[in-house]
Amino acid sequence: MEQPQKEIQFVSLGPGDPELITVKGLKALQDASYIYCPATLSSNGIRSSHASNTLQALGIGNDKIRTFTLPMNKNREAALKAYNDLADEIEVCYKSNQHISVAAEGDAGFYASIQYLYELLKNKGLQVKRIAGVPAFIAAGPVAGIHLVKQEERLLVVPGTITAEELTEKIHSGYVVVIMKLPLCGEAIIEVMDKNPDAEFHYFENISRDNEFYTTDIDIIKERKLPYFSLMIISPKQ
Repeated sequence: MEQPQKEIQFVSLGPGDPELITVKGLKALQDASYIYCPATLSSNGIRSSHASNTLQALGIGNDKIRTFTLPMNKNREAALKAYNDLADEIEVCYKSNQHISVAAEGDAGFYASIQYLYELLKNKGLQVKRIAGVPAFIAAGPVAGIHLVKQEERLLVVPGTITAEELTEKIHSGYVVVIMKLPLCGEAIIEVMDKNPDAEFHYFENISRDNEFYTTDIDIIKERKLPYFSLMIISPKQ
């Protein structure tokens, strides 16, 4: 009797520490024939992948890992073509009865760039499933020793496209604000810190990785280069 085709699993790896993956996510990776994960290409042509490193730390063999890169520029045509080509490749593997997983850092459904791939595969009529994980801002709370929200507090998660004016308004309204994609709003962050000295600014880089960094020192934050894996949690004055 023919076995039913398994779903394509979008597996959340968590923020970086391999031990923060869920048991369900790990089982999906172990069961996969191939695991697709994002990589970056440096200016000198060297390919690197945090996701691939996490997979290897989990005991996943290189023979199962397939990395893909996306053009990083404002012209989205090249990136969309890359996603479409990748979706076609995964479809071929899927229809040959291979068990496919797609790995995503953080949570696969939270500001995840692979969401476009998820939609492409779904629109092809393929079975897709997302396995939840730990987003970086949740893992950041224990690093700082803070309770992210309590009692009647409200949490707002925003991308780095927020303006200084919008951010100040949210702080004054009593929100605890998490800013993802922090490099997009470096100047706005400095302005907000200067104008809201009573607020608490918790700055994080590379949560749960070997090069993890955390500080609340505003002077230090202003001097940081704000790498890709940085975020901030802002708490209003208590």
